[in-house]
Amino acid sequence: MFTYKTRGTCSTAIDLDINAENVITACTFHHGCKGNTAGLAKMVIGRDANEVKDLLRGIPCRGNTSCPDQLSRAIEAYQSQGGSL
Repeated sequence: MFTYKTRGTCSTAIDLDINAENVITACTFHHGCKGNTAGLAKMVIGRDANEVKDLLRGIPCRGNTSCPDQLSRAIEAYQSQGGSL
């Protein structure tokens, strides 16, 4: 499981796992708007990580980022680390 520390959002971290086929298998937000983050996490499980990353990148909420944008950045960080930590 990879943990990404979020920046600029009410959520503080995202736990993320992506399998060898590039499919998101786990996603959990820490803190933030519980209904929105739980719904977002549930919607991305089972989807292609690159598709999710591209779809959510740049969505604003407060300032120039959001929980969806931070998830996009978490996927990018996960992939840049070789897929696992």
